[in-house]
Formats: sequence, C-alpha cells, structure tokens
Amino acid sequence: DGEDWFAEILREHIEEARKRANSLLDAGTRLESGCIVTGTTARKKVRFRGRQVAAYRFIFCVVNETAIGFDTVVRHRCHNALCINPEHLEAGSRADNKHDDWVAAAYGVDFSLL
Repeated sequence: DGEDWFAEILREHIEEARKRANSLLDAGTRLESGCIVTGTTARKKVRFRGRQVAAYRFIFCVVNETAIGFDTVVRHRCHNALCINPEHLEAGSRADNKHDDWVAAAYGVDFSLL
C-alpha cells in the first residue's frame, strides 16, 4: 500500500528522500505564476526505493513529512498538473479535487491564494 511505503520512507530514508525532492525542485523551472515545472510534457514520475510515483505526490509527502494512501489525492491549487511546487500542493479527497476543477472552470485560478 502507498501509505505504508511512504511511512517507511519517512521513517527510514527521510534524508535521502529530501535530497531527491530538492533535486527535483532545483532542476525545475519556476514560472511567473510561481509554479515549478519539469521539462516533461506529462506529469513527471520519480523512481525511489523500488517504486515509481508522481513527482508532485512524492515531493508533497516528503516536504510535509506525511504518508498518504492512494485514496487521498494531492491537489494542485494552481490547477497546473505539471507543477511540483510544494506550496501549490495540498492533500484532499477526490471530491475536493473535482470541486476544485469546477471552481477553476467557473472562476479561473485565484493566484493571490497561492
């Protein structure tokens, strides 16, 4: 389970995980919106300790030192699926994530909240 894997990473390999998360962030490009994006056209994946996960999910868990299961989504407050900026990421439910989509479609992204 993803939650158990993240819990083990945070317990046993936190320094290595921080270095990996920071290297991803350092290699990214900061946009005017504050988003940090990688050079990929799809969501960046990261392989760490035998498992491949979305880079934004890995960064969120490591920076916030929280282990979340795959029933919890990492929401992009900026609505940029390619963004890995931990300040733009928060945990939530699938319903929260869908609500975010509806609000962004209706009103746009409020970058003052980021």
